[in-house]
Amino acid sequence: MNKEILRLAIPNIISNISVPLLSTVDTALMGQLSAAHIGAVGLGSMIFNFIYWNFGFLRMGTTGITAQAFGRQDNKAIINTLGRSALISFIIGLLIILFQWPLANTGNFLMQVDPEIQPMVNEYIFIRIWAAPATLGLYTFMGWFFGMQNATFPLIITVLGNIVNIILSYLLVHQYEMGITGVALGTLVAQYFSLVLAILLFAIRYRSYLKEYSTPAILKWEELQSFLRINADIFLRTFLLTVSFGFFYSKSSSGGEMVLAANVILLQFVNWMSYGIDGFAFASESLVGKYKGAQDKKSTLKAIRLSFIWGMGLAILYSLAYLIAGEPLLRIFTNKQEVISVASSYLIWLVIFPIVGTPCYIWDGIYIGLTASRSMRNMMILSILVYFLIYYTIGIPLENHGLWLALSLFMLARGIFLHIEFARKGIFKLN
Repeated sequence: MNKEILRLAIPNIISNISVPLLSTVDTALMGQLSAAHIGAVGLGSMIFNFIYWNFGFLRMGTTGITAQAFGRQDNKAIINTLGRSALISFIIGLLIILFQWPLANTGNFLMQVDPEIQPMVNEYIFIRIWAAPATLGLYTFMGWFFGMQNATFPLIITVLGNIVNIILSYLLVHQYEMGITGVALGTLVAQYFSLVLAILLFAIRYRSYLKEYSTPAILKWEELQSFLRINADIFLRTFLLTVSFGFFYSKSSSGGEMVLAANVILLQFVNWMSYGIDGFAFASESLVGKYKGAQDKKSTLKAIRLSFIWGMGLAILYSLAYLIAGEPLLRIFTNKQEVISVASSYLIWLVIFPIVGTPCYIWDGIYIGLTASRSMRNMMILSILVYFLIYYTIGIPLENHGLWLALSLFMLARGIFLHIEFARKGIFKLN
């Protein structure tokens, strides 16, 4: 079981870490220009996170359903899940492009974007938004590959796509001095490159499944209703998670340019941690889903236990790294001493965060594999209430420390509530 977890987790960790590496490079490129550029790209990226995270069900729901079909050896369900998810992702991608102006205006309002940097934020948004169909299509393929117990293809797609993105962004910003436009164009091109690569890899490895494909089966209401129900719960859960980080950015922005720049950089540390831990969470999605589909309770419980052991072990390493090398790591993002000084005063939260936050990441993977979407949704509702309660009672007087305290306790609450729900209902009664 350990070998199986590592076979899935290691490629996931490598590919996941390359994702925040991309935003790290974007932040570093902007960090050589000004604090306003850092803030604009950070807020622009958060607006896209706010949009795209809400459609994370296209990956998560696809993984859980596909993994269970894989465990049952149901080839028709496997390929039709891909088709159903791909259809929905394409429709949503087109709608995002169609409604780009209201989405941008809403994002600027929710993030409380300073009018002085709003033109820079919009410049980023109105270029990158054309990647929506490709981005959501990638969610579908990534989720399907994970469900098929294949972590290698997502690794190839993510790493090559991010290499293309980094090279293009560097050239467009440094060689052609295109600033924020260059960063946005780099992401746009890389997303379509990655989608084409995903389709090619599918054709090479899995084209034999196409003989089981059926358009009427994809559109069959009973199956579509089940798919949409699971994903609606994941959508609401993810929406609330996005609101929590959007709230964090919004309060950071109201704290002034220096606090915003510092928190944007510190959240890159959170990204490094979360994407690393998600390697084991994704492994648990695949394995728990497969063993549930096969009705193998013993192996399901063993996969859950070992996923926690590996995940918490990695969390401790992250905390130690941030404790020992936190300040030197800040200099990767910016050479502005005033930003580094402000960020340094909040580094202690980055030491605490991996320990209190990791359990909820692993539990998320477990619940996705079990397709226990309703329980995920309900526990997220309880957790975000804790988040706002902490901030508005004891967080406000502590200013930015209070904001980090509220976020940390929010993540801790998620892990505790998901643990209690699992202990209360068990594997096959969660829904």
